Amino acid sequence: MITATGMERNGESHLKDPLLPTTSGASPAGASPRKERKTRKVLFSVRGISCASCAVSIETVVAGLNGVESIQVSSLQGQAVVQYRPEETDARTIKEAIEDLNFEVDELQEQEIAVCRLRIKGMACTSCSESVERALQMVPGVKKAAVGLALEEAKVHYDPNVTSRDRIIEAVEDAGFGADLISSGDDVNKVHLKLEGVNSPEDTILIQSVLEAVEGVNNVEWDTVEQTIEVAYDPDFTGPRLLIQCIQDTAQPPKCFNVTLHSPPKQREAERNHEIRNYRNQFLWSCLFSVPVFLFSMVLPMLSPFGDWLEYRICNNMTIGMLLRWLLCSPVQFIVGWRFYVGAYHALKRGYSNMDVLVALGTNAAYFYSVYIVLKALTSDSFEGQDFFETSAMLISFILLGKYLEIVAKGKTSDALSKLTELAPETACLLTLDKDGNAISETEISTQLLQRNDVIKIVPGTKVPVDGVVIKGQSHVNESMITGEARPIAKKPGDRVIGGTVNDNGCIIVKATHVGSETALSQIVQLVEAAQLARAPVQKLADKISRFFVPTVVVAAFLTWLGWFIPGQLHLYPQQWIPKAMDSFELALQFGISVLVVACPCALGLATPTAVMVATGKGASQGVLIKGGNALEKAHKIKAIIFDKTGTLTVGKPSVVQTKVFSKIPLLELCDLAAGAEANSEHPLSKAIVEHTKKLKEQYGSHSDHMMESRDFEVHPGAGVSAHIEGRLVLVGNKRLMQEFEVPLSPEVEAYMSETEELARTCVLVAIDKIICGALAVSDPLKPKAGQVISYLKSMGISSIMVTGDNWATAKSIAKEVGISQVFAEIDPVGKAEKIKDLQMQGLTVAMVGDGVNDSPALAAADVGMAIGAGTDVAIEAADIVLMKSNLEDVITAIDLSRKTLSRIRLNYVWALGYNVLGMPIAAGVLFPFTGIRLPPWLAGACMAASSVSVVCSSLLLQLYKKPLHVEDAPRPREDSDLV
Repeated sequence: MITATGMERNGESHLKDPLLPTTSGASPAGASPRKERKTRKVLFSVRGISCASCAVSIETVVAGLNGVESIQVSSLQGQAVVQYRPEETDARTIKEAIEDLNFEVDELQEQEIAVCRLRIKGMACTSCSESVERALQMVPGVKKAAVGLALEEAKVHYDPNVTSRDRIIEAVEDAGFGADLISSGDDVNKVHLKLEGVNSPEDTILIQSVLEAVEGVNNVEWDTVEQTIEVAYDPDFTGPRLLIQCIQDTAQPPKCFNVTLHSPPKQREAERNHEIRNYRNQFLWSCLFSVPVFLFSMVLPMLSPFGDWLEYRICNNMTIGMLLRWLLCSPVQFIVGWRFYVGAYHALKRGYSNMDVLVALGTNAAYFYSVYIVLKALTSDSFEGQDFFETSAMLISFILLGKYLEIVAKGKTSDALSKLTELAPETACLLTLDKDGNAISETEISTQLLQRNDVIKIVPGTKVPVDGVVIKGQSHVNESMITGEARPIAKKPGDRVIGGTVNDNGCIIVKATHVGSETALSQIVQLVEAAQLARAPVQKLADKISRFFVPTVVVAAFLTWLGWFIPGQLHLYPQQWIPKAMDSFELALQFGISVLVVACPCALGLATPTAVMVATGKGASQGVLIKGGNALEKAHKIKAIIFDKTGTLTVGKPSVVQTKVFSKIPLLELCDLAAGAEANSEHPLSKAIVEHTKKLKEQYGSHSDHMMESRDFEVHPGAGVSAHIEGRLVLVGNKRLMQEFEVPLSPEVEAYMSETEELARTCVLVAIDKIICGALAVSDPLKPKAGQVISYLKSMGISSIMVTGDNWATAKSIAKEVGISQVFAEIDPVGKAEKIKDLQMQGLTVAMVGDGVNDSPALAAADVGMAIGAGTDVAIEAADIVLMKSNLEDVITAIDLSRKTLSRIRLNYVWALGYNVLGMPIAAGVLFPFTGIRLPPWLAGACMAASSVSVVCSSLLLQLYKKPLHVEDAPRPREDSDLV
């Protein structure tokens, strides 16, 4: 389940907590981002302020600048705090104004960091993505930029005081690539509306001003052509239905503004389809010219008399075949192949080289040498030479075919993520309630129009539209599509439900708590997309190779040409090696061109990101969220796993499993007094005793939930509680509490405590007026098949260690039951992190599996932190891998998926590097002297195109991944209702 372990299910206080932590850049609850954005605050460190008059002079000058609202200068601290309007001035202007007064101003402190995501068009290989990254990092104000080749996206962290999104997009375009804004950090909640009846600019201005005046509205953007409006808002303050109502109320009769929800086309999907169509059409156009060129040069001359007409001479030695090949090849070279010239130009302008450079060099060498042959034949009646127009045309055709197949295959790498985004239903049943909470009407509305605190009805067989809490009804909900949990989960009032899951058998009424980008489904998608954007360390190999790959290939091609041309001129090899109608120069040129075009940097660049993309998407569909390639790579090296006990190896919900009375007091009275003392405590053991007492009352025929009233309630940390009930002092706690109050412990009590601890149970003593009257044994049951998981990890060569804050006796008993030999007990949160560091000092790669706030230091200290059962927000933030379910077998799934992915990446590298290592010598003619086999340039181009496709298809095989260990549905641990 995704609900946090140990969280009070019926508590209203937790209903606003997100099921997953808010992504960076989202506005904090309780603050209107729009209000924050109207003015910005910046802090300067100013050196040289010697007296109050210096401070006054700075304040006077800066306050006179346009857009500055206020300034405060501290002469003692040497600091200036300026509040300004960003649309009128910026931090740099203010800084320069202070520097003009001969003060030294240090770099800005406490800079505001904004985040934006861009879709990058035109990237073909690692060199391209590195070029975009370099261009972004050179923009003043950009703090961090990450570019994903397979995802075709960039995530940029920048200072909005120094630069803007438009300047960032310009930098990408200057580098020779296209860029579109996907989203920015402050507008993750958006609604797109279609307007009818807006007929004048005055209407547009009026609607925009009304919307901007609404509290919680961050940004309003108009598309006057389509008559659509995009509103970014904060769901804490407003919602889409309120915005629609505001627009409709703006219209003055007889005018009427009709507002409907607008669904813009999915940009990524639309652009990918456009790119696929573009490459397909270019390939078809290329074939239209290339196939006749191929027939005229390679096929018809061999089919006499059908090809004899091609040899008719037009002028001197220029034949009809030469002219036709030239005319047909030129459109392919300069119109269809223009994209390679543009790509090569921008690459060389930026000082790097890519695949486009290789293709442009190879095709130009073949084309212009062929033009030289044609012109020489035109002006000479004795010159004989062979043109290579088919090499240029066929090479471009095969590369376009390869790019087409590559893009189709790359589209499939994000299939798992696409399926996640489509889980949410399109409509929801909204209820209108009266003052007594009774439903008076039902309305079917779009899910996008739901707002926080809406009450919705979910009938059997339908999907839950957004995250919420059940307020009425009971049912079972299938959460397998989100968490991978195969068994339907029982839901009752107070339980949380997740958007995108399926209601099985009962009708439930749900109050919406998280909508739009705040839902667990949206945040899972954001987390996976961020993971796909992060670059894995193993990618560094490809990055290093890409820097010198293309220059090396160009040098190798030149040396190949020299290596064949010079011996040919000096007759160092037999003349019969030279094919008919060729000379030594032409043979050498063909070998050189083949080396140029057979080498493929694209396959190397795609080896890692495509595998990471498929693996993270596949993991997300199975309830394992991996935060990036770094976590994925580290997980395969894990040699030791540290498990927390409570909530990780155990269920995390203590329950009373045995009671013992040491006096003549009735059991019900004993439990009633204990529950009365514990009723005010929030400790899990206290709740277990209260729940047990309630059920005991039901067994005795009492249906009252009323607890005995207590006075002078006091919590004794680490020991228990004390209270006065009906004039008696009631102590409920451990041995330390009894010793603190000088309560004697009889041998019978001591024996019972020892017996209880040996069974891994916590013994809670109950003393009345300083006499121990009874005890309750509380146990936290083990998770199903925990022992099987530990055994499987051992078979994988991974040692399991338990580190807990619980006592030694309980820890040893639990460890023995699951098969863990190494145990550390009575360890505080900082001590857990220290134990991890000790293991790391031994050279081990250590993983930590935990679920609570107290585990977050250890999760952060571990090489790989795994938050299990979705845990708490802090645990998730600190973890590298989030396991959506509470099942321990997902620890195995995460490690095994990591190993399979790294194995696939290595295979991709072997494929890509091996292809280049084998392909280049063959293209250079190493086999030609012995076997007569050579690789014509057009066939070398086909091989290059095939290499990229093969690497992407290799990564796609990860879609077939199956969990190595699937624990069958086991009987759940006994609930309190089973206990007496």
